[in-house]
Amino acid sequence: MQVAWMSVAWMSVAGMSVAGMSVAGMSVAGMSVAGMSVAGMSVAGMSVAGMSAAGMSAAGMSAAGMQVASEPWQARAMSLLLTERRGRVAVLTFNDPDRRNAISNEMNVALDSAFDEFEADEGVGAVVLIGAGRAFCAGAVLDDLVGAGRSEARSSDDLPSIYRGFLRVAHSPLATVAAVNGAAVGAGMNMLLGCDLVVAGRSARFDTRFLSIGLHPGGGHIWRLRHLTDLGTTRAMVLFKQVLDGEEAARRGLAWECVEDEALLDAAVAYAELAASHPKELLASTKATIAAGLAVTASEEAVQLEIEPQIQSMRQPAFREMIRSLKERISSKD
Repeated sequence: MQVAWMSVAWMSVAGMSVAGMSVAGMSVAGMSVAGMSVAGMSVAGMSVAGMSAAGMSAAGMSAAGMQVASEPWQARAMSLLLTERRGRVAVLTFNDPDRRNAISNEMNVALDSAFDEFEADEGVGAVVLIGAGRAFCAGAVLDDLVGAGRSEARSSDDLPSIYRGFLRVAHSPLATVAAVNGAAVGAGMNMLLGCDLVVAGRSARFDTRFLSIGLHPGGGHIWRLRHLTDLGTTRAMVLFKQVLDGEEAARRGLAWECVEDEALLDAAVAYAELAASHPKELLASTKATIAAGLAVTASEEAVQLEIEPQIQSMRQPAFREMIRSLKERISSKD
């Protein structure tokens, strides 16, 4: 997302804040340049989040006022998050690289807002999370975390609010994919542990680190880690300071796949597109069953858990259309 001297991921232009400011006569917040509409965030050959305007085009409009084809996805800034749309996949980029994308109260508010929007949008079926710069998410902002634990009276009420951002991800009915592009540390690991699928770049680093700063793990960290990998790996990472790179994380089940850094986002989006191709309600009910299944200990209980949602899915248009299409194909072969 770095373009010439203008970096939107860092939200600054020559050391100046982009949001709401004009630079060299260019109004960035309003996204217009010399009367040219730049709602798609591109200016004079500069690209932002993959959108370009070599011909001064932006969001389907050109500088000459000529209508051109829209890009297949759109990008826009949302506070500490950058959001893109690639078909039915939304891409969320943690956009606080100066603090290595650490989780703050403001970041949590932005995540809440983004997921509210995506879950209400029938055109979104999956979300990819990635970090700007060289880190995925390097823990929580310590001032916010320490403030929640200053007294016993406050801790039990406030600590869950510190984790509400990643819990919003973990409890979303949408399919979620973590594209781990660098360090994921402490609470930042919780963020990826809350996702349905993890794709790691070669530069990824998985570091629990809680005990190293004198802090007990929180946010269900141990439980989530243990459900992705084996007990030995959980103990090694949490108790013995073992940090995994992308390849090792994939070998130990913490990540589904490790890919080259430059291919990471495309790989994560490709997986997300597969999940987003399912009917939204079917995807949500299946995720709910997977979560409920963690408490199941017997075969018969597992069967009963799936009966009602399966019957419900058989009444939906997607299944009925598939049956109709299948019968037509069989008839055509007769």
